[in-house]
Amino acid sequence: MAPLIALTGATGFIGRHLLRALPAQGFRVRALLRRPAELPPEAGGAVIGDIARPQNMAAALADVDAVVHSAALAPGLTGRPADDYRAMNTAATVALARAAERAGVRRFVFLSSIRAQCGPTAAGVLTEADVAVPESAYGQSKLAAEEGLAGLAIDWVALRPVLVYGAGAGGNIAELVRLAATSWPLPFGAVTARRSLLGLDNLATAVAAVLRAPGPLRRPLVVADREALTLAEMIVALRRGLGRSPGLVPVPVPLLRAGFRVAGRSETFRRLAEPLVVDAAALMALGWTPTVSTPAGLERLAREGGAPSGTA
Repeated sequence: MAPLIALTGATGFIGRHLLRALPAQGFRVRALLRRPAELPPEAGGAVIGDIARPQNMAAALADVDAVVHSAALAPGLTGRPADDYRAMNTAATVALARAAERAGVRRFVFLSSIRAQCGPTAAGVLTEADVAVPESAYGQSKLAAEEGLAGLAIDWVALRPVLVYGAGAGGNIAELVRLAATSWPLPFGAVTARRSLLGLDNLATAVAAVLRAPGPLRRPLVVADREALTLAEMIVALRRGLGRSPGLVPVPVPLLRAGFRVAGRSETFRRLAEPLVVDAAALMALGWTPTVSTPAGLERLAREGGAPSGTA
């Protein structure tokens, strides 16, 4: 019988995709839900109530081989105090892992974040072997959860994905798609800094790879597509998907940075036009092979109309 996976966050951007993709990878999926009405049609489910104070974990985790924990309090939510991130992303994660340990679950897969490793930019190529120096309350909460998992007996792995793109993505990915969809020339032709991205399909196969990997793992692993692209290359790929020419103008980067600063968008500039390159060789050594190239993935995203009406 196929391994049974308990999945949290099944109604979120990443969780919804995993709910469809993991059965295609040979796994059965049980969604752990807060309310019965949230049960997606693709999977069986168990109602556990508030993930921070689960009520029905013994039944929910019965016969489960592994937990994939994708539920989280997302970054960029203005006005959220650090305590909120610690409660949801740290304490709730460790509590769920303890419940999984008591239930005899073999492995706990935690969807952490590259923000547990670093801030929005990095000078060199990052691996999980580098010292983790998170800059935000979100990143600190994710790293603290990893440290909490390290204190448990259950076999665990923390995947640290870079910015994830795919249908339904919000935030900076949605903004990129909307920019590419305009008819305007865009001033990013001179941007040479490269950034790693991660396609939803590649993330799903990475989760499947660590579910199958022989244990123990007990470590974080960074996750990214093979290629790191410049902002200009991202726009080119997106506009190719729309059947459009690149339409890029080479405005000098210092002028661009100054323009973003005047517009109050300095942080957006950092997240899109300054470097963050990740090397996922350690994950590939476990048998993972990203099958979708970043340009092809972005092209498909634009072609299929990937930008939502809002941001996440």
